[in-house]
Amino acid sequence: MLKYISLILMTLAFTGNALAATEKAVFGGGCFWCMEPPYDKLEGVISTTSGYTGGHLESPSYQDVSSGRSGHVEVVEVSYDPEKVSYQQLLDVFWVNIDPLNSRGQFCDNGSQYLSAIFYLNEHQRRAAENSLKVLVESNILKGKIATTIRPAEKFYPAEEYHQNYYKKNPIRYHYYRHGCGRDKRLEALWKEVKLPF
Repeated sequence: MLKYISLILMTLAFTGNALAATEKAVFGGGCFWCMEPPYDKLEGVISTTSGYTGGHLESPSYQDVSSGRSGHVEVVEVSYDPEKVSYQQLLDVFWVNIDPLNSRGQFCDNGSQYLSAIFYLNEHQRRAAENSLKVLVESNILKGKIATTIRPAEKFYPAEEYHQNYYKKNPIRYHYYRHGCGRDKRLEALWKEVKLPF
């Protein structure tokens, strides 16, 4: 009996440590379909979830958010192992996958629901995000005013299931949208002088 109880306690301790090792980060970079792939490629990223945050409506639907009336932003929530990938690396990937100069949205998508933003979940993330923005501004890589905002995280609502891993479920439609939106062409123009961190 004592061995059995000891085994249970060891299992609980291990589970607790595993859970503690998982952290989350939230980024708004326009269409959430396009923000999942670069994070899914990173070693240490456990999962990505498309969703909505920052609005005033409870449990918003895609229709609510896409109308622009709910106040939410399309975001991707990244679950990651901080022992394998750092928050700074996640920030590096974020910047080179958005257009920080666009104050109207991202690429072909205009509206407040497509604005670029970093949603910090704690003080460490806030400081890291602010420092990464400062470094980017001082580097003078981008010629123009940075429109990306840094905001405290609010309640996250996962998007409908058909949006999750859309690029895997509907690869042809995804690539057609991404190409038609001019995302890769604009990213190449913005970041061609920068060594990508992945």
